[in-house]
Amino acid sequence: MTDPAASRPEAKGPLADLVVIEMGTLIAGPFCGQILGDFGAEVIKIEDPRVGDPMRQWGRSLPKGLSPWWPVIGRNKKSVGLDLRKPEGQALAKALIAKADVVIENFRPGAMEKWGLSYEALSANNPGLIMARVSGFGQTGPYSQRAGYGLIGEAMGGLRYVTGEPDRAPARAGISIGDSLAAMHSVMGIMMALHHKEKTGKGQVIDAALYESVLAVMENLVTEYDLTGYVRERSGSILPGIAPSNAYPCANGEMILIGGNGDNVYARLTEAMGRPELKDDPKFVDHASRGANQHELDEIVSAWTSTFVLTDLLKLLEAKGIPASRVYRAPDMLEDPQFAAREAIVSVDHPVFGSVRMQNAFPKLSATPGKVRWPGPALGQHTDEVLAARAGCSPQKLAELRAAGVI
Repeated sequence: MTDPAASRPEAKGPLADLVVIEMGTLIAGPFCGQILGDFGAEVIKIEDPRVGDPMRQWGRSLPKGLSPWWPVIGRNKKSVGLDLRKPEGQALAKALIAKADVVIENFRPGAMEKWGLSYEALSANNPGLIMARVSGFGQTGPYSQRAGYGLIGEAMGGLRYVTGEPDRAPARAGISIGDSLAAMHSVMGIMMALHHKEKTGKGQVIDAALYESVLAVMENLVTEYDLTGYVRERSGSILPGIAPSNAYPCANGEMILIGGNGDNVYARLTEAMGRPELKDDPKFVDHASRGANQHELDEIVSAWTSTFVLTDLLKLLEAKGIPASRVYRAPDMLEDPQFAAREAIVSVDHPVFGSVRMQNAFPKLSATPGKVRWPGPALGQHTDEVLAARAGCSPQKLAELRAAGVI
């Protein structure tokens, strides 16, 4: 399939001069590519020409037979169907990477080498190449060859053990947070490597392990154990010792989140509750005492919040300068004025759905903001265009490659 460049919005953004070859599947590698594409990079996604990235089929529901996930994670990318198991496909991949700035891959360690696409081979003709390699356990170590999905990284990195209710099995976050953290760390690595390249002209490899990406956000979990022997446990909707900071019931059956644990905020909360005496109660007078009596304080706050419907309580707490929020779902996001004012959710034209709403590009940059220019493309939509422009393939050569099942 072809898609003339003139039919797509011009790529703009701080990364508009970058060419990225994305060779990953599922979430970790493709989310890395999504972020780079959001900020203007030309992201050329290489996919199996027969079935493409499995994300094209993933989702709880498939409206009109299509995944609602693919328009998001595939957005701002060009799709090139290329069979990397065939020598001709490997040669074409090398040709594309020779003119690229960044390559992203999240295959099991050793796969790229098996295909003749090691960093050494690729950088021989492109010494400034930056390769982001995302895997479960990293490219080295005794576990490097193990299969490692996001949930394994979440377990090994420590997140799963501390997530959920204390009397139940560890829970998951509800999203593939391990994969997303690995993608974000990969983007950070790419940006740092690009800075190094500006000074030296040399590229390098970013080795992003899922378990290490989770470990990086685990705060003082390891250090606290190392110094005190304390093992952090599951604590449900609270953080032990941080109070009042919890989900509290409202009269209409909804829940409200209140963060009133800071001394000044807590003082304002007691005034809003009509219980100013709680500010000076020895059991709640400071951060440590409130933490020590967390359960009792939460019961007092719950009894108060239960007398309000959610909307009225939100207005009261906002007027008092107390952090509070409803627990947002997708419908709430689409109706919220803050989301609308900042265009946190945008509508994108789609060839099948007509339009589709999705999260915008974040963070916001004042001079060179990111943008969702188009949703995830059809499989192989840009194969002819990219291979003709970047690998010198003639129409006859493209026909031969297609007949041989390479593209």
